[in-house]
Amino acid sequence: MKRTVRNLLLSILCIGLYGMSHGSSNAQANSCSASKPLATSLGAFTKGEVAAVQTPDQPKDFSSIAFKNPEGNTITIADFKGKTILLNLWATWCAPCRKEMPALDKLQAELGGADFEVVAINIDQRNLEKPKAFLQDIGVSKLGYYHDPSAKIFQSLRAMDRALGMPTTLLIDKNGCELGYLAGPAEWASEDAVKLVRAALGR
Repeated sequence: MKRTVRNLLLSILCIGLYGMSHGSSNAQANSCSASKPLATSLGAFTKGEVAAVQTPDQPKDFSSIAFKNPEGNTITIADFKGKTILLNLWATWCAPCRKEMPALDKLQAELGGADFEVVAINIDQRNLEKPKAFLQDIGVSKLGYYHDPSAKIFQSLRAMDRALGMPTTLLIDKNGCELGYLAGPAEWASEDAVKLVRAALGR
């Protein structure tokens, strides 16, 4: 009798925990459901130089992803609320990343403003002055110096199946929800890339 009661209580507990977990999972999935139509529509613009950009079936919520701003303070994607961003992870030891920086700088110069920003985040963990010197040497002047010397942002995105290599780029809407993602480099100053970002902005 005691065993039966105990088993019954354990079953109720497991069902309750499953329900809580399942509900939490659904809530997280639904938090970006409103971004799905726009993400889907961007598929028509993933061609040419940005043909490798993928649009998600179910946009993920990146609002809690953290890194440091140019002043060295910890911020999250949520701090950009109201602004669409192109988030790019790069490092000086990554040759394709280095090659992308001038194009990202040019994209920021052309489209950056109140509703859009290229957020290029350096994840070098040694010689932390090297990335700044590199950007200065190649004439990058429009990008803010965002960074994460712990490289935890890479691990966080990898856990969400969005950082499979370097460089990694995410197009994120004004609510912190993804619109597109890319593992690998792209020509971000190209006409194709500009059209993709303009479409994300509704321009």
